[in-house]
Amino acid sequence: MSQPMEEREEERDTLMPDTLDSAHVPRGRIVVRATQSTDLDALAALFNLPGVRRGTLAMPFLATRTLVEREAKRTRGSVQAVSFCATLDSRVIGTVDVIPQPPRRAHCAEIGIAVHDAHAGCGVGTALLAAAITCADQSLGLRRLELRVFVDNAAAIALYRKFGFVEEGRSRGYAMRDGVLADALHMARYAEAPPFASPVASPVASPPLN
Repeated sequence: MSQPMEEREEERDTLMPDTLDSAHVPRGRIVVRATQSTDLDALAALFNLPGVRRGTLAMPFLATRTLVEREAKRTRGSVQAVSFCATLDSRVIGTVDVIPQPPRRAHCAEIGIAVHDAHAGCGVGTALLAAAITCADQSLGLRRLELRVFVDNAAAIALYRKFGFVEEGRSRGYAMRDGVLADALHMARYAEAPPFASPVASPVASPPLN
């Protein structure tokens, strides 16, 4: 999560695949938009889902006020994160954060992503990650995006590879999960420096008035 966004940074519509045939996934459009303060209750519910909790570092019984406090702390910081939500029929089904790093690492940002258990494998992660990378490349001019993922999360690893993330290392016993110390991969995506815009010819000066 990042600070609530007063203005809409970006909104995208993604058609749900026609091949979906699941009773708990209605047909419709995935809309990616800026996270609002009114989304915090839905995001707390999202992070309390067992699948989301297993794939992230979220603690059990996460309360909305914890997210509010986290947002307030980030707002007071010198580096502001950017957060997007994915919605389907106006319901929050996923979220992604782009978290720029402090000076000397200002060319970098961390990525954090979570998708509703009932909508995993339906294109939500793809839509969210595409929005995050577009923001990083075209608005923030970042050179490096980095993330961590548990080694047994094959679907997430495949998604990250599809977007150009590569494995940089493995942390043994990175975090507690279901009573055991689970390993995690460190992955990163690199981008070239943003190009300069083409020079624009100087306007022709008007002759002085007599």
